[in-house]
Amino acid sequence: MPRRGPPKRGPNKKSFNPRLIFSQMVAMQCFHYVFLGFLFQANYVVFGTSITLDRIFSDKYLRFWTALGWIDTLAVLLASMLGAFLLAVIVEKSKKCLDFSVTLFMIHFFLCTIYDGPPATWDWYIVHVLATILMVLVGEFLCSRRELDDIPLLQL
Repeated sequence: MPRRGPPKRGPNKKSFNPRLIFSQMVAMQCFHYVFLGFLFQANYVVFGTSITLDRIFSDKYLRFWTALGWIDTLAVLLASMLGAFLLAVIVEKSKKCLDFSVTLFMIHFFLCTIYDGPPATWDWYIVHVLATILMVLVGEFLCSRRELDDIPLLQL
């Protein structure tokens, strides 16, 4: 009788590990909000802006036509740049950068919709699409650089 069970995997085959992917996504999402909170705190210290959850989860403050809107826009874009560095540390694969970045911002869109309804301004969508593109491009660059690093063979 033939043996039944999971197929044997060769040395080059990668197994699908949903726990790892879920924990990486949770880490990315949590660090994203930590960075946003830190940047909005820095905006409070430097520019005197208010610190509320509305700055993160609503579209009230992301306006291109106001100075404070540009400050918050730059905070979101800077948080996505920091997220790109996190992609290189947490995810480590350039093939996965697009998936993790889009998933991060889709979860953010879902949480924003729960918090204050779907964003009603084009400014919010433009900023977050640009932030996603920025995170994907910089994250793929950093991950590919990390993947191409030499493997040390001898430790002298």
